[in-house]
Amino acid sequence: MKPLQRILHVEDDVSIQEVAKVALEIVGGFEVTSCDDGQTAISRADEWQPDLILLDVMMPGIDGPTTLDKLREQASTREIPVIFMTAKVQPSEIEHYRTIGALDVVIKPFDPMMLAEQLRTIWERSNV
Repeated sequence: MKPLQRILHVEDDVSIQEVAKVALEIVGGFEVTSCDDGQTAISRADEWQPDLILLDVMMPGIDGPTTLDKLREQASTREIPVIFMTAKVQPSEIEHYRTIGALDVVIKPFDPMMLAEQLRTIWERSNV
C-alpha cells in the first residue's frame, strides 16, 4: 500500500481551510495544497496529482459531488481517492456520498488534533 503523503484540500471557508492545513501539515506531517472551489480543484488535482482529495460537499459554484464527477471524467484524476467533508451527517447522506465514489466522510466540525489520524485510518482501511 502506498503511504499517504500529498493531500489536496478543497474548502470555500478560509478559516476551516487554514485550520485543516495546520492540522494536516503540522500534526499529520502531510504535504497539503488548498483551494477554495471545485473548478480550481479540478485543475490543481490534474497538475499536482495528490494521493488524496479532501473535498467539501457544499461550495458555491460547483459543489463537492459535481467536482467528484468532473474529476472522474479526466483520465489524470479518475483514480485519485476522495474523502468528503461535510456538516450534513444524516446516515442516508453519508451512504449516498460513499455510493457516488467517496472513500468516506469526515464530519464538520472536525477535531484538528485528530484529522490527520482520521484520514490515515480511512486511507489504510480502503487499501488504496
